[in-house]
Formats: sequence, C-alpha cells, structure tokens
Amino acid sequence: MIEHLELFFKSIFIDNMVFAVFLGMCSYLAVSKKVATAVGLGAAVIFVLAITVPLNWLLDQYLLQPGALAWIDGSANGEGFSGMDLGFLSFIMFIATIATMVQLVEIIVEKFSPSLYNSLGIFLPLIAVNCAILGGSLFMQSREIETFGLALNYGISSGIGWFLAILAIAAIREKIRYSNVPAPLRGLGITFIITGLMGIGFLSFGGMLTGGDEEGEPSTEPTAQVQEIQTEDAKELAANTKVIE
Repeated sequence: MIEHLELFFKSIFIDNMVFAVFLGMCSYLAVSKKVATAVGLGAAVIFVLAITVPLNWLLDQYLLQPGALAWIDGSANGEGFSGMDLGFLSFIMFIATIATMVQLVEIIVEKFSPSLYNSLGIFLPLIAVNCAILGGSLFMQSREIETFGLALNYGISSGIGWFLAILAIAAIREKIRYSNVPAPLRGLGITFIITGLMGIGFLSFGGMLTGGDEEGEPSTEPTAQVQEIQTEDAKELAANTKVIE
C-alpha cells in the first residue's frame, strides 16, 4: 500500500511529465489558453495513459522481454520460444497500442461532446504522438515496474500530473490576459517563466516523499577526529598558560 501511495504522489508532483521531464509541451502550450479546453484534453490524456501503460506492461512482460514467451511452450532453459528476445519491437508495439486508444478516445469525444471535439481540433488525434503518452510506457519499462497494479497506478498518476499542469497554466493564462505583462514577455515568454516557477514548486514536494532521517537519534558523541582536535587544542592552551605564568 505504501509503495502504491509513494508511486502515486511521486508521479504527480516530483516526476511530473511536464515540470520534471518536459514531455507533452506542444499540447501543453497550445491548448492551455482556456480552462475548459485544457480540462477536456487533460481528461483524455488521463484516460489514454490509464489504458496504454497497463496494456504495454502486459505486452512487455509476456511478449517483449527476453524469455517472456516461455509461457507458450513451457520451457525455461533458453530453448524454443523462451530464448527469443522481442525487445526491438517495443516502440512499434507501444505506439500501436497508443494509436488504437487515441482513436477510441476521439470517437467517444466526437460522439458525446462535439463542442469539445471542435475546440481540441487537431490536438486530439495528435495525442497519439504526444511524447508524454509514449514516455509513460517507456518510463514504466525502464523503471521495471513489477506488477500490473503498479503499472495501472503509474499510468493514472502520470496522467493526473499532466492534467494538473495544463489546468494550472490554463487558469493562470486566462487571468494574465488582464495583467500588464512587459511586451517582450507576452505570449510564450511569460508562459515559460510561469512554467519554470511551477516546476520549482512541484519539485519542492520531493523532501516530503524521499523519507526522513535514518532511524535512531543522532549521536551526540564526538568523533575520533573531533576528539583529537580537542586534545591538541587543550595541550596548546596549557602550554600557553605555562609560558604566561
């Protein structure tokens, strides 16, 4: 349970897709002018990540990793299917899964919310090539997430992190229209500055999730080196006192 909670909060705040690794910046900058549009795209990203990361975890565990095909013939001695390594197909398989899910999202949004579909425009199908979506699956693979539950957790929490990022910047950009921003910084300039400041704020959560000090109270006993320095200082003080006398 603790492992799930730690992964959940780290993926949202510390390892945020936008503020930590700067993935999905194209959609983040282009669709964050209005809160309503940002909410729609953020929800779509959460859905796609929540589906594709666990599915790609299954593909990685039972198809792509070295020896993952041992379940076909039951051999585990490196012969037959167990000796095959399909890791070179990771990118193709992951992108195929992502493209399929994005098409499903596009159909659902167009069916139930035509206004949102028109607002998102080309950026909805472009979720398929959003580097944050593929990054979620690749990070899942590189971090060697061990269970399906953790993979599902990571997909949802990464999507929530991206959703919070685009929602926050959209809310700020709506208000900043009425602010007196210096002319050279208007538009993307001030947006990048605000993004950097928000990134610093999100990273400040790191101290809360990396654990406290080591168990046990800190020792108050002086170390051997400190004791040696104290002894030398005492001898020098005694020698100086004797000279004065």
